[in-house]
Amino acid sequence: MRRPAGRATIVAMKVTKRLRIRGRVQGVGFRASLADEARLRGLAGWVRNRRDGTVEAMVHGDSQQFDALLAWARRGPRAARVDRVEVDDVEAAAVPAHFEQRPTA
Repeated sequence: MRRPAGRATIVAMKVTKRLRIRGRVQGVGFRASLADEARLRGLAGWVRNRRDGTVEAMVHGDSQQFDALLAWARRGPRAARVDRVEVDDVEAAAVPAHFEQRPTA
């Protein structure tokens, strides 16, 4: 089937990233807030506190929605102080179909 001239097909690029958020990010609702923000954006993955005081997240979904979540993570909830967010590419196979909070690791 032919597409009418002038109509482009928009293909959403999917990404899978691991975030490590440093600063005052535990005990301030960061984990629950990040999970809510990810769900609002239709992203899959998980978030957990780390014993070293950081918050770690694995996020999979549309690249524009990920960028919006990353911008939020650089600010965090009101009581947080984010010093740094590290972002790494990862394999999508390890990400659940929905977004969940996991226990501290």
